[in-house]
Amino acid sequence: MADKLFIIPLGGIGEIGKNMFAINYDQDIIILDAGLMFPEEEMLGVDIVIPDITYLLEHKDKIKAIFLSHGHEDHIGGLPYILPKINVPVYGTKLTLGLLKIKLEEFGLLQETTLIEIKSDDVIEIGRIKISFFTTNHSIPDSVGIVLNTPVGNVVYTSDFKFDHTPVQGKNTDFDSLARIGKEGVLVALSDSTNAERPGYTRSEKELGEKLIDIFCSAEGRIITVTFASNVHRIQQIVNAAVFSGRKLVVDGWSMVNVVEISQKLGYLNIPKGLLLDIDEVNKVPKRQVAILTTGTQGEPMSALARLATANHRKLEIIPQDTVVIAATPIPGNEKLVSRTIDNLFRRGAEVVYDAVSGIHVSGHASQEELKLMLSLLRPRYLIPVHGEFRHLIHHAELAQKLGMDKENIFIVENGTVLEFTPTSGRIAATVQAGGVFVDGLGVGDVGNIVLRDRKVLSRDGIFIIVMIIDTKGKRIVSGPDIVSRGFVYVKESEELLEEAKENVSFVLDTLLQKKISDWPTIKNTIKDSVGKLLWEKTGRKPMILPIIMEV
Repeated sequence: MADKLFIIPLGGIGEIGKNMFAINYDQDIIILDAGLMFPEEEMLGVDIVIPDITYLLEHKDKIKAIFLSHGHEDHIGGLPYILPKINVPVYGTKLTLGLLKIKLEEFGLLQETTLIEIKSDDVIEIGRIKISFFTTNHSIPDSVGIVLNTPVGNVVYTSDFKFDHTPVQGKNTDFDSLARIGKEGVLVALSDSTNAERPGYTRSEKELGEKLIDIFCSAEGRIITVTFASNVHRIQQIVNAAVFSGRKLVVDGWSMVNVVEISQKLGYLNIPKGLLLDIDEVNKVPKRQVAILTTGTQGEPMSALARLATANHRKLEIIPQDTVVIAATPIPGNEKLVSRTIDNLFRRGAEVVYDAVSGIHVSGHASQEELKLMLSLLRPRYLIPVHGEFRHLIHHAELAQKLGMDKENIFIVENGTVLEFTPTSGRIAATVQAGGVFVDGLGVGDVGNIVLRDRKVLSRDGIFIIVMIIDTKGKRIVSGPDIVSRGFVYVKESEELLEEAKENVSFVLDTLLQKKISDWPTIKNTIKDSVGKLLWEKTGRKPMILPIIMEV
């Protein structure tokens, strides 16, 4: 095994979020990122989704460290759930670890976790693997690409990146390092595919700053700006616009307050003294001098923006002449929630500025020309497109082929695929268990496909509960059947149907008892089948039928 290198994507392939990759050489496993994903529409009641780490738990003794590329949720958000099971050192840049500390402290894990700060020019040795880094541009400061130098060859993980020649904080992509890495030779590159459909180059974040200043200066009333809490570059641009337009800035939302506080403390946000205004003082300042920074870019029902849109915010409300700026785009699957929030804001008299009509968002991911430039600099023998839905991976592969890369050297894979590399070859060797683990409240992994299926049935057709008491010795019904229905039919208008269902249950139960059938599974399943057929014939609906039988 010492002459082979294994790469196992456990998340981040064919999906937006929960990025996690295991690099296995000899007796050492290095983990790259450990993110979360926000639930899709059909994942009813689920809060977040984290990677399935069954493979890692099976090889727990080999895991040496976790390296983080940057501080976005889809790259660090899974750690509070993973570290209690795999407690190894976590390496990251200053801001990345600063944001992670907030999460670990919330979960009571900070004291028992080893956090090691890295800089872009550091080299760390773990066994026979040397790990180094290069500065990248993204929508958050302190993002890095990761290079793993192994005896088999070099592995480069670009993580999320774009080439921004006028970055907000003045740190350009380290082109010298990329060229040097490419000259030394790259065996495998794992490269960001998120914007592989988009031609040309991604716009600079600074272009957005100019638009924000125009909006802040021209608005007659208050400005309410919404962005991702972790988009520190965007927050700085909003701060700059508030200063330029002579407005005080209110920061609202738990996650936004935390990110602003830690970013300012670590020197990644420059907020002039006296700019911040307490939310309780907002009505004491002329509306033309107020800017509010808050969360809710994805229309999340409990977010600050959604509460404002439905007049449920505890301290603020939308008033005529307010301008709401949504400086983000919907994550795939969240379009309906965002549209509903925008509609509600318009209903309350606000002017809403959003990306679809104003271009008030700049992506943090590379477009096609930047992806080609990255591949040209690295010149990898093998490519694994990552970070994106399946179509993005395909488009990325097509770009690589246009640059002359052999199709056989590009691996479009699924999470859980084991990729085996030697100095001269690469192949798909096997698969391991992978996918998503659902987090619902305090439960991690206790909600699975069966529970989600039941929730879908309940949400679609409701529940039909049948309660009865039977005497198995006397072979008779002692009490009932009584029916409780929720979300299926309006009981007062469906008495005839419910009576028919009771008669059906009584007939089925009497028949089974007379045949001396008394095992509960058979009785319950027969009742469910018979009542289910009746309800379908009468209503065309299939509620969840739950027989509750008590024996005396």
